[in-house]
Amino acid sequence: MALLICPKCKENSFTWFINGKTHVTSWNCFNCDYEAKETDSHKSICENCEKNTKIKLKDKEKEYRWCSSCNQITP
Repeated sequence: MALLICPKCKENSFTWFINGKTHVTSWNCFNCDYEAKETDSHKSICENCEKNTKIKLKDKEKEYRWCSSCNQITP
């Protein structure tokens, strides 16, 4: 599993795992301990890089769309 750029600290330390009980994809940063849950398993096309790598994440404060390819964040 490759490490990606964390949407919070911008370090190359963001990765995911699937919870075996709930089957929810969780994202965690090894650098800043940021955590988010994937709320929609369907990827969408990113308006910035035009790749099918945009997902919806929800953390303790907000829900947003994040592109794992170019790291763009949108509401």
